[in-house]
Amino acid sequence: MTDLTQQPALQREAQFGDYFELLKPRVMSLVVFTALVGLLVAPGPVHPFIGFVAILCIAVGGGASGALNMWWDADIDSVMKRTRNRPIPSGRVSGDEALALGLALSGFSVILLGLAANWIAAGLLAFTIFFYVVVYSMWLKRSTPQNIVIGGAAGAFPPMIGWAVATGGVSLESVLMFALIFMWTPPHFWALALFVKSDYGDARVPMLTETHGRTTTRAHILGYTACLVPVAVGLAFTPIGGPVYLAVSVVLNGWFLKAAWEVFRRSDADSDADNHAAEKRAFKVSLSYLFLHFGALLVEAVLRAAGLGGW
Repeated sequence: MTDLTQQPALQREAQFGDYFELLKPRVMSLVVFTALVGLLVAPGPVHPFIGFVAILCIAVGGGASGALNMWWDADIDSVMKRTRNRPIPSGRVSGDEALALGLALSGFSVILLGLAANWIAAGLLAFTIFFYVVVYSMWLKRSTPQNIVIGGAAGAFPPMIGWAVATGGVSLESVLMFALIFMWTPPHFWALALFVKSDYGDARVPMLTETHGRTTTRAHILGYTACLVPVAVGLAFTPIGGPVYLAVSVVLNGWFLKAAWEVFRRSDADSDADNHAAEKRAFKVSLSYLFLHFGALLVEAVLRAAGLGGW
């Protein structure tokens, strides 16, 4: 860790909400949803109780990753405007408490998932936590502008874990769900980086906006979005896809490509003049994009169960 600032003394005794905030509940909600879809679209029944325990373990494991990330990144969080009020830099929770919580929840979630479901799913969860904390947070985030590209794999594993809970393995369908999130992550976060650019510079995080500038970042957003399209649409032609998913995916990819193109064709002066309206719009589109794709997969699963879905 880089000692940008000293950790503040605790201002008061920590409350439950402070510890819960360490788990990054907004990020956890996406983890839970994509993992649940991965579990539900997989072939073969899963006992409801086993499914509930598995999703709980995945959620707890995701939260553990968030706590360990906040422990490691407390120094840069204290510098960035959008993160300085997190529990550690604000002095509500100590770094040692966050570390202990993250380690305890990591071990608990992995072991319980292995016992409740299977050890393939537990191994994937353990690797996900390791990848996010060690590979992304400790190594990539502060060393390369490709941090988001490679580190995005950590957020892409949940549907693969959910699939493994139901099937005990990995398949083309789960790999494509992984690839959908993996390819979506760079344009999603780079759009955010374009309108919080000074934050990353102040914290000396080598985000692409800082190392290569906004023009290059805009080009990368468009390029990755274009590469995302065949991955997203391709899922429609697998056993978990279908006409409903295909229709939704075509519309969403046209929408996202349009938003990426509007970002790409702008200049710095245009962005500054309207307070990065196009960049903020692309970021919001990216949030809907992922949720609606996985929602469409879920609809296809319901239709198949009723004998109406699929090709």
